[in-house]
Amino acid sequence: MQSSDKPSRILVIGGGFSGLTTAVDAAESGAEVIIVEKNPHLGGRVAQLNKYFPKMCPPVCGLEINFRRIKTNPGVQFHTLSEVTSVSGGPGNYDVAIQKHPRYVNDKCTACNACAEACPATRANDFNFGMDKTKAAYLPFNQAFPQQYVIDAKACKKDCGTPCKEACKYDAIDLEMKAETVNVKVDSIVVATGWNPYDADRIETLGSGKVPNTISNMEMERLAAPNGPTGGAINRPSDGKPVQKIAFVQCAGSRDENHLAFCSYICCMASLKQTLYIREQNPDAEVSIFYIDMRTPGRYEKFLNQVQADAKVSFIKGKVAKIEKVKNGDVTVTAEDMLTGDKVEKTFDMVVLATGMEPAGALKQLPGVSYIEGFAAPGAGIFPTGCSRNPMDVSKSAQDATSAALKAIHAGKGR
Repeated sequence: MQSSDKPSRILVIGGGFSGLTTAVDAAESGAEVIIVEKNPHLGGRVAQLNKYFPKMCPPVCGLEINFRRIKTNPGVQFHTLSEVTSVSGGPGNYDVAIQKHPRYVNDKCTACNACAEACPATRANDFNFGMDKTKAAYLPFNQAFPQQYVIDAKACKKDCGTPCKEACKYDAIDLEMKAETVNVKVDSIVVATGWNPYDADRIETLGSGKVPNTISNMEMERLAAPNGPTGGAINRPSDGKPVQKIAFVQCAGSRDENHLAFCSYICCMASLKQTLYIREQNPDAEVSIFYIDMRTPGRYEKFLNQVQADAKVSFIKGKVAKIEKVKNGDVTVTAEDMLTGDKVEKTFDMVVLATGMEPAGALKQLPGVSYIEGFAAPGAGIFPTGCSRNPMDVSKSAQDATSAALKAIHAGKGR
């Protein structure tokens, strides 16, 4: 193949933090980039966080910058509610089919909320992990990009979309919108499909995630977030009681041959961060952290020291054997303290399971890409990045995405 003066054309599969960073870095280096995202918005898991560690700032800080960079760069195209259905060809000459699912709201939308106010149907709010509901016509979250409503057709009954259409002054509701396929040619592909929280229902020893007032660490992020289901109040789900005593159970599904054999990297830091959420909101709250090993590499050690210095926080080294409900809504945790050899049984208002990072799934349509424990390994002209490649935090994901952008550009130049 001979090099060309034409800009590299790069497909980025996934519009989370890694995908966005790859896209803007590549586009600002002169490449043409196409982002394909299955959700109706960009931002991925980072958009669901309350704060980053260790700076404890909200995720909008980093996301808003990347959204602005996309808005002002004509070299970036994006397709939301879309998925790659087929890939053929090879490095420098990939033919890609993208299926775009109907949004039922067009680009005339001004996010005025009139459709949601008129909408008669409701749906579980997946952005908040089903802890509250939205109307079937909804904005995914208040700072969603694109700032455009979407209609969940599965939640609509018969002609319930009609009130939404009638309420819209801008003719933005298109109930006749159909799925369509877009075909593109690209030189290289970046896989940034991210991760899902491990399903606690699979972990029998921890109550299979079905013990009331036992939530996942990502659900905790949404509870603590100002735009979450409780407006940021950390109250237990069953009765809205403010949390006074809380337990964090580490390695919930990680480092376990029956579930995720690997360490998910972020869980320890996430629980330390969420401990600060609790302690800042309720100075009298007591926190217990059940752990196997606390993994806080490099500069994160200072963050661990900060939490360990808090007299209201207890660290118990031992794997939790059992989680059980108590009649009044409390939760009992049974574990062995490995440092003393004693059996520990404590009761809490709420328990947070530090569920691991499960890769979002293999894209079988990508030629030459192999998977190890669900994480993607690179193929010729195809480069995984972020948590599709390895468990990593936001900061490391950004660095990895810049590397992927450079590799993708270089691969395109060799066409």
